[in-house]
Amino acid sequence: MNSFIINIIYLLLPAALANMTPVLVKKYFKFLAYPVDFNKKLFGNRIFGSHKTFRGFLFGILSSILIVIFQAYLYRFDFFQNISLLEYNKINPIIFGFLFGFGVLFGDLIGSFIKRRLKISPGKSLLILDQINAVIGIAVFVFPFYLKSLEILIWITFVWLIGHFIIRYTGFLFGLNKEKL
Repeated sequence: MNSFIINIIYLLLPAALANMTPVLVKKYFKFLAYPVDFNKKLFGNRIFGSHKTFRGFLFGILSSILIVIFQAYLYRFDFFQNISLLEYNKINPIIFGFLFGFGVLFGDLIGSFIKRRLKISPGKSLLILDQINAVIGIAVFVFPFYLKSLEILIWITFVWLIGHFIIRYTGFLFGLNKEKL
């Protein structure tokens, strides 16, 4: 069982990096800092908010692609074959990385859309939705093509949920997040 959790964590590395990258690049890359909702409103509230930018989408997806390419390279070694749930030598790492990164960020947009409808300001957390929105994107864009096991999707949900709490709290301790959860 512990080994399977390691397999899931290894699988989720591109998604985790895609999820974190927008926050990490916003101080260093000013270009493409334009909101994906084009500053439009729906029923008086922003569709997603000013913090969901093309820059975040671009760099999040690129980071996911780069991690999958690296995982595909590492797949030639026995250790990495043993912890891989995918046969990286049989997939296109660019397409898989794109779908993983896009899926996670799309799920994040869904969460932002819901929070704007509930009048929750950008950056504020909504328990469970913030932790699970990426899994929604993975379920839509990755699961049907690569992860056809419902058991894997359930484990992804569990590991992502716990991992999100740990990473978010760690970010709070280092001053990257304003809220603990």
